[in-house]
Amino acid sequence: MRSRILCISGRPDGARTLSQMLHSLPMSLEMAETVQQARALLSQRRYDVVLTDSSLADGDWRDVLDVIRESPHEAQLVVTDAHADERLWSEALNLGAYDLVAQPFYEPEVRRILSNACSREVPSMAAS
Repeated sequence: MRSRILCISGRPDGARTLSQMLHSLPMSLEMAETVQQARALLSQRRYDVVLTDSSLADGDWRDVLDVIRESPHEAQLVVTDAHADERLWSEALNLGAYDLVAQPFYEPEVRRILSNACSREVPSMAAS
C-alpha cells in the first residue's frame, strides 16, 4: 500500500525535487501551496504525513499542526526550514511535530524521515 504525503510549500522547485526523491518509494505525493488549500485537502482525504515549509503565505507550521488536529484523519507532521536550527527543532517536537528537515533537502535524510513517519502510528492528540 502506498503512503500518502501532503507537501505544503509555496516553492514549486522544492516540490519537484521532493517528487524526484520519492519516486521509487511506495509513496504518493500531493501538493498544496497554502494552509487553506491544505485544510481543504485534509478534510477530504487521509494522509500519513504532512510535510510543510515552516513559513507559508497564509500562516506557518503551527497553523498546519492545528489543521491536522482539526481534520478527521490524523497524520504525522514534518516541518522543513532552510535554517532548521535547534530552537525550531525543539519547539516543533515539543508541540507535536514528528521531525524537522533542513533545506536544501538531502535525499537519504528525507527518504529515511518520511519512511519512518509513514510507518509510525500517530499518537492521540486529544490531550493537547
